[in-house]
Amino acid sequence: MHGLNPQAITLVVLAAVVLAMIWDKLRSDVVALTGAAILLLTGVVRPIQVQSAFASPAIIALASLFVIAYAMELSGLLDASIRGLASLCRRIGKAGLWIVIALAGVASSFLNNTPIVVLGAPVIRDAARSLGLSPKVFLMPLSYAAVLGGCCTLIGTSTNLLVNDMAGVAGQPKFGIFEITPVGLMVAITGGIYLMFFSGRLIRGNGRNGEPVALESTESTSLGLMGGQVGTATAFASERPLRPLKAFASLTVFIAVIVLSALNFAPIAACAFAGAVLLILIRVITADEAYSGLRPDVLMLIAGMLVLGIALRVSGVADSATALLVGNLEQLSPLLALIVIYGATLFATELLSNATVAVLFTPVAVSMAEALHVSPRPFLVAVMIAGSAAFATPFGYQTNVLVYQMGGYNFLDFVKVGLPLNLITWTAAIVAIPIFFPF
Repeated sequence: MHGLNPQAITLVVLAAVVLAMIWDKLRSDVVALTGAAILLLTGVVRPIQVQSAFASPAIIALASLFVIAYAMELSGLLDASIRGLASLCRRIGKAGLWIVIALAGVASSFLNNTPIVVLGAPVIRDAARSLGLSPKVFLMPLSYAAVLGGCCTLIGTSTNLLVNDMAGVAGQPKFGIFEITPVGLMVAITGGIYLMFFSGRLIRGNGRNGEPVALESTESTSLGLMGGQVGTATAFASERPLRPLKAFASLTVFIAVIVLSALNFAPIAACAFAGAVLLILIRVITADEAYSGLRPDVLMLIAGMLVLGIALRVSGVADSATALLVGNLEQLSPLLALIVIYGATLFATELLSNATVAVLFTPVAVSMAEALHVSPRPFLVAVMIAGSAAFATPFGYQTNVLVYQMGGYNFLDFVKVGLPLNLITWTAAIVAIPIFFPF
């Protein structure tokens, strides 16, 4: 294989992976791993580089956080919280629905948003119907709030962890767990205000209210773009009784992981890994249950895409693409360049998984900043936010798919509400990023 051009092979594999994900007939983790296997067989990447992708801190942190979150789910903590919120909705009416949506956003800053939306959506639907309101007005904002919440911390979404990991490989200092929080909060609050005051006007409340959809039906979304985002929802289909001691232990360990990471006691991957192991040792969760909570489809997608990211760097494709891009943008100010990379990332996120987008745009963000002789951090934060903020289609994020089915929406509902939300959050991010991350 030595006669083959590494750049040509990498470009062909990249194009094939992107097209397969847009085609959306194959699981995205399988697509990513196939691309990684081809790059390894053709010698574009070496075995030790593939090994480094599978041992990435982002993979370790995500796997460990999945186990901790699953322990909280098995303890009945999430179900008990949802029951309390349902009672709140019944007592205070429409305002209670918006409080539930806001709390879902807050929880999504720290926990995987799939169980949050899976458990919260039936509460929103049933409470809205009991109040004589259309669930359609509230289910879509629930999904959007969960996505916006994930933008507020480093562990809120796999995109942030992956961009942070790849930035570290490129020689950039790692982000703290709450370092992006000021920007994420400004974006989330701006988006939340829009959703509260305008989304209902854009959705016809007297349309189809949506019929209950069994959570098992979301298994069909485990293909392609949707399944590669955050895994399937079937693990959260059954209600679990509250086990107070296990709930307290799992919540305490989770808070300890966050605090120790925030205080820079150890990297987030180390803290989360220690927390997951501790939960097994104190028998809050069994080893078999921990393995069940790992969600290998998500982890393998990210590992496969990390291999592709390594190939883009070592083959020179990333440098060539950046040189071409910067050559056309060299007259632009850093602010205009930030607007361009945010917009490009945002558009790609509507079509591709967030792991793919992070791999494609993180090297470009670093190289662009270096070419413009400014700090890469504003550009990396732009990729983090835009890499998750996919609102204009029901397929940009799996929580959108879940409410799409339950709420009985059509595609244009997401365009009407999500496209303005894309533009509003884009503007908010461009205003906020230079304030907290100067060029």
